[in-house]
Amino acid sequence: MLTAVIIEDMPDALHVLKEELAQHHKDIDVIATAGSVVEAAKVLRKVQPDILFLDIMLGDGTGFDVLEICPDLESKIIFVTASDEFAIRAFKFAAIDYVLKPYASEDLAKAINRAKEHLKPNQERLDILKDTLAAPEAKPNKISLHTLDKIIIVSLDDIVRCEADSNNTIFYLNDGKKIFVTKTLKYFADMLNSYRFLRVHQSHLVNLDCISAFIKTDGGYLLLKNKETVPVSVRKKAEVIEMLDRMHR
Repeated sequence: MLTAVIIEDMPDALHVLKEELAQHHKDIDVIATAGSVVEAAKVLRKVQPDILFLDIMLGDGTGFDVLEICPDLESKIIFVTASDEFAIRAFKFAAIDYVLKPYASEDLAKAINRAKEHLKPNQERLDILKDTLAAPEAKPNKISLHTLDKIIIVSLDDIVRCEADSNNTIFYLNDGKKIFVTKTLKYFADMLNSYRFLRVHQSHLVNLDCISAFIKTDGGYLLLKNKETVPVSVRKKAEVIEMLDRMHR
């Protein structure tokens, strides 16, 4: 049996999660619950569960407050959040697993399986999550990238471009490094579209600040400040020209 503690301030949501675990995850024993940061701190000083279900927003603070009060917690964490686009974006930038309320059985099962496999997120990734949630309208400064064997924290300003490699993505950085990430280019194009990144081709996503010129010959391509070139698809050409014109007005 695995032990679990649930930190949730909404009684209905707490009831649903407990029922879901009792019916479909009989290997998980909920040994305690708490509805606030203060209660959570008291519980987690007494027990160290295998899995901690941690709601982000609590009545007297946040889930981050719980983690700061209990810095030595070794539990696998499943973050819980309401269906909010800013929260979802924050979790994606931090590359931290989460489950949405109201709970879907399939999503909860996936989150539990991932929690069993993964270690607790490090402080830097938690800081990215915390900072992005705290300023939903601001541009995130950093992104966490999953490679085959680790997670790398990268500044958005250091990303020159991204290139599709089958169902994976290669990140090209200012210092010449390449990072092979196990997610699709579409995943990152959707995430970075509002942050001065533009998908100029089926296989290419470019940081607009790294573009030197649009060359109209040879079908049209971008010349980057590092002297690399990136093709522009026919259907993206008008959008690229308009975007560059807007940048230099």
